[in-house]
Amino acid sequence: MPPRRLDRAALAEGTRALARCDPDLGRLHARLGVPPMWGRQPGFAALVRIILEQQVSLDAARTLFRRLVAHAGTMTPSALHALGIQGLRDFGLTRQKASYCHGLAARILDAELDLARVAAAPDEEGRTMLRAVPGIGPWSVDIYYLMALRRPDVWPQGDLALAVALRDVKRLDTLPDRDAQQAIAAAWAPWRSVAARLLWAHYLDARGKYAAAGKQATAGKQATAV
Repeated sequence: MPPRRLDRAALAEGTRALARCDPDLGRLHARLGVPPMWGRQPGFAALVRIILEQQVSLDAARTLFRRLVAHAGTMTPSALHALGIQGLRDFGLTRQKASYCHGLAARILDAELDLARVAAAPDEEGRTMLRAVPGIGPWSVDIYYLMALRRPDVWPQGDLALAVALRDVKRLDTLPDRDAQQAIAAAWAPWRSVAARLLWAHYLDARGKYAAAGKQATAGKQATAV
């Protein structure tokens, strides 16, 4: 069984296990190797980035996040809350995302949300805490549990890149919907987070971006290492 928090040894173990049980993932492993960890430090900044990434490209969200950090000096609940909703909109956030980010900061400052408690709680309890925050839906919660808390068996609901990769790898005629994705991914338990990383690697490789992504992950190793 995998550990509660995925580390690099478990990532390699999970990749080998998936390659043995699924020939399609085995071909990805043979071609791409063990995927990068692609992790983030748990906490407020990670959730802000996930909100910014909703329905936009990762590059656009990354640029916006860096602009916010540069202006605020740090990405903490108090620094972001002090900007106000209009201040966040002035930096390019939509009204909706500005409201979500400002509301998240307010909940943490008011002690309505404790992210350390979320991380320590049983997963379903922690997920319920996060889903109570406006702007943090199922996909956002899944990405937080996969990327920041590094749970080994999470399949992100409604992730478009994974849908495209599944269509390619499983040779499907159309993009699989959420239910179809869940049905396919069920066979990959208890390593669904590793399967997602393999498929993201394929998605990037098909667009000529995987080598750069691997270098970026290696450069960030110290920040994400267990």
